[in-house]
Amino acid sequence: MSLPLEGVFIALTTPFAGDGLSAGKLRENVAKYNRVDLAGYLVLGSTGESVLLTDAESEALVEAVLEAAKPGRRVLVGTARESTRATVEFTRRAGRAGVAAALVRPPSYYKGKMTREALRGHFLAVAEASPVPVILYNIPQTTGISLEPQLVIDLAPHPNIIGLKESSGSLAFLAEVVREVPPDFHYFLGSGHVVLPGLEMGASGAILAVANAAPETCAEIFRLFKAGERSGARKLQLDLVPLNRAVTDTFGIAGLKHAQDIRGLYGGPVRPPLLPLDDRGRHEVEAALRRLDLPHL
Repeated sequence: MSLPLEGVFIALTTPFAGDGLSAGKLRENVAKYNRVDLAGYLVLGSTGESVLLTDAESEALVEAVLEAAKPGRRVLVGTARESTRATVEFTRRAGRAGVAAALVRPPSYYKGKMTREALRGHFLAVAEASPVPVILYNIPQTTGISLEPQLVIDLAPHPNIIGLKESSGSLAFLAEVVREVPPDFHYFLGSGHVVLPGLEMGASGAILAVANAAPETCAEIFRLFKAGERSGARKLQLDLVPLNRAVTDTFGIAGLKHAQDIRGLYGGPVRPPLLPLDDRGRHEVEAALRRLDLPHL
């Protein structure tokens, strides 16, 4: 990869209309996000309800984002499947489409058998076969599997494994990994709660769900950090926490999509079996968003 991956990426939501996708609404969202100083976009992450999509739907979303992203924005794609073979096949298809890197979470259905050796073999097989760089993905809150820091350290020297997205929010995990991996290894924060402290400890950037609703705030935290303006970055980090909690920990994707609707984007419904937001959820998300005092996008 000619340029390092750093900065803030939005882990995009997936717009649904009725029983199907709305690729047009996704392109409209990306066009609005293009006006914010972001590094790029992640398609088919956890926030994108990727496990609820067919392969054909997934490919349509990748195509839509590649078309809509302005020049210079990196497009990352979640390519994980439950088998190594299926992950390799989908990663190859995404790579041929022109994405910058593939994000690969661990298979989790047989989580009791996902030993360090099984996971090491899986990630190495994908990295060897992938036409694009691979970013490991640790998200134990959904997979039930926490990648061991030592496994990440062992995999990091592979020439086609360029980084990690770590979504547990553990700064201890970050501290253990960043001091042992090669200097060009990209550590991405996946939790909006710890963007600033994570950057201060050596993270390259962040891939965030909350950035769907508050892209300017997330991007500004990174800008202020790079400029050495720690007090301003600290204030924005603290301001972001209530919204991040509401749209991730408390109400999840339904809450995040409601926040997008409020901002003048298209959030729309979640796909079953996820449930829509109730009145209490709507009020709490709206209150958290008001604290940031952001205009329509």
